[in-house]
Amino acid sequence: MDTMYYDHGTPAERWERAGMFFDAKGYTAAARVLGTLVEEVPEQTAPRLLLARAYYHSAQLRWAEAELRVIVERDPVEHYARLMLGRTLQRQGRDDEARPHLRIAAALDGDFDDA
Repeated sequence: MDTMYYDHGTPAERWERAGMFFDAKGYTAAARVLGTLVEEVPEQTAPRLLLARAYYHSAQLRWAEAELRVIVERDPVEHYARLMLGRTLQRQGRDDEARPHLRIAAALDGDFDDA
C-alpha cells in the first residue's frame, strides 16, 4: 500500500482508520497508522496503547514492550499497560521480568491473590 494512505487525514481520521484496521485484525496496518500518530501526540496514552496492542498481536514484541514501558513510566498505575507489559514479557520467555508487572496489574484490578 502507498504510505500516503497511512498518513493521510487529520489525527482523528487516522485514529479512526487505525481502529478499523485493528478491529479487522490488520494489526500491521494499524501499527503503521498509529506510529505516525504517536509521533504527533506522544503525550496521549490511547494511541500509544493501541499501537502496543497492534505490535503485540502482530508478534512485534520488542516494539510492543518499548511502547508499554513508555506508558508505565509515565503512568505507573495504568492497569492495562502493566498487564500487557507482563504478557509481552511472558511471550518472550522472560517470566521473571513479567511477574512484578502482572502482580501490580492484578493489585490495581483489586485481585490480591497470588498473581
